[in-house]
Amino acid sequence: MFNLPNCITLTRIFCVIVFTCALAWDAAHPSLVAEISEESAGILVPLSLARCIAFWAFVIGAVSDFFDGYLARKLNQVTNFGKLIDPLADKILVSAAYIYLTGVHLCPFWVTIVIIFREFLVTGIRQLAVAQGYVMAADWCGKWKTGFQLAYCIDCLLLLAYGANLFFPLPELLFGSIGEGLRAAFLWISLLLTLWSGANYCYQARRFIRG
Repeated sequence: MFNLPNCITLTRIFCVIVFTCALAWDAAHPSLVAEISEESAGILVPLSLARCIAFWAFVIGAVSDFFDGYLARKLNQVTNFGKLIDPLADKILVSAAYIYLTGVHLCPFWVTIVIIFREFLVTGIRQLAVAQGYVMAADWCGKWKTGFQLAYCIDCLLLLAYGANLFFPLPELLFGSIGEGLRAAFLWISLLLTLWSGANYCYQARRFIRG
């Protein structure tokens, strides 16, 4: 059970714990905004240490999502435990980020509800399929959906952790009008793919539901 891919997956769950604890600490003890002097301007200076820790915990968790599945297939170490815990870890990581972003008014609350509802729905459909002897693998739409969700969350968390204290040209790309456009694109594309992939799973599951 505790092979390399599964250990990476468990690391992602640990990242969620670190992410949540860091943001809870930041909410209870707001960090002072870092002062930018002429000497420090233009370098990576965090606005909040707690939010910085949360940002990097999320990035590590997002990156690990690629490596555990790749290594499991490469090393022929696909296990039932991995099949169970890998998608669960993904859902917990994304849900935690969207809930937080809703709390700080960077994501509409109804978008977060739709995304979490879709994850519960797909999980239930997959369990129903497995109970009848079928395995429903993630399709391309679901993978792209996860990619855009992670991109949106990372962009927003970077904004909260570092603000404009970033080296050129990232301030304009991430925090100016271009950055706002990118965040909006990431959000609405991820929502569209969430609805599309959810509908696709429901369509595929019609035989199980009827059965």
